[in-house]
Amino acid sequence: MEKENLTLLIMAAGMGSRFGGLKQIEPFGPHGEFLIDYSIYDAIQAGFNKVVFIIKEENYQDFKETVGKRVESHIPVEYVFQKLELVPTGVIIPETRKKPWGTAHAIYCAKDAIHENFAIINADDFYGRDAFLKISEFFKNYQEVPSQDSYGLVGYLVSNTLTENGSVKRGVCQKKGEYLDTLIESSVIREKDRIIASPLDGRDSFEVTEQDFVSMNMFGFTPSIFSYIESKMTTFFEQNKDSLEGCEFLIPDVLTELIQEGKATAKILTTNAKWMGVTYKEDKEEVVSRLKKLIEEGVYPEQLWEK
Repeated sequence: MEKENLTLLIMAAGMGSRFGGLKQIEPFGPHGEFLIDYSIYDAIQAGFNKVVFIIKEENYQDFKETVGKRVESHIPVEYVFQKLELVPTGVIIPETRKKPWGTAHAIYCAKDAIHENFAIINADDFYGRDAFLKISEFFKNYQEVPSQDSYGLVGYLVSNTLTENGSVKRGVCQKKGEYLDTLIESSVIREKDRIIASPLDGRDSFEVTEQDFVSMNMFGFTPSIFSYIESKMTTFFEQNKDSLEGCEFLIPDVLTELIQEGKATAKILTTNAKWMGVTYKEDKEEVVSRLKKLIEEGVYPEQLWEK
């Protein structure tokens, strides 16, 4: 494995369902750019040299025509399909199950396309240049602990990831020094002068401070994560055999288990970058305005993929 190789794995298998079909994705940049375009641009600036898209097979043509063709002349691109049927032997998939199995399953589907260190992101979030630089720096200075696999997690100040239009889903980081102890997947909202996190597993809500960090599903992994996910997948499907219509196999849960079992560490790579995304329709105007300001400041060219 060549250490300088660094891949960006973009999880886009849910885009069609969330946006009502890829052709209906609304542009945010002045020349029709999506948020995913800005992520790829930032990754290239940070030294990433390959992109792998995880998509639904039925979206391949639309995706390639709307996103792929814009970036493939700037960075090598591969496509991986997240398929419902890619599950352990003996799992009976309910006919009513339509949505993908979740982020850990998505990463597993890319195991044959990635043989180098890589970062993962969501397709529909804006992460900011600094976040990609922090992951790139993490791998440039990579130090492996003999008894554990060492991973990275970009940690955002919670106040930099909120919208004024309602609650958002975030992984609240509980730390041990510079390292992650556990991620509490929560619905987070600002209520007057307080920020409240309500764990998705039903535990009691708790207050977080402006200086607490959250995960936006931006992780840095080595290829060792694939075998861990495979080993956890069988257990996941056994434990959820009675709830296969709606359960999700999520990478934060896998990572938290590995940390608790002493098999891996996740260093929190703190960033002052500000998240942007459209959790609510009302968020779009703010995103367009902030991108315009970044273009005016020279962070991005007006036409992102200039020939």
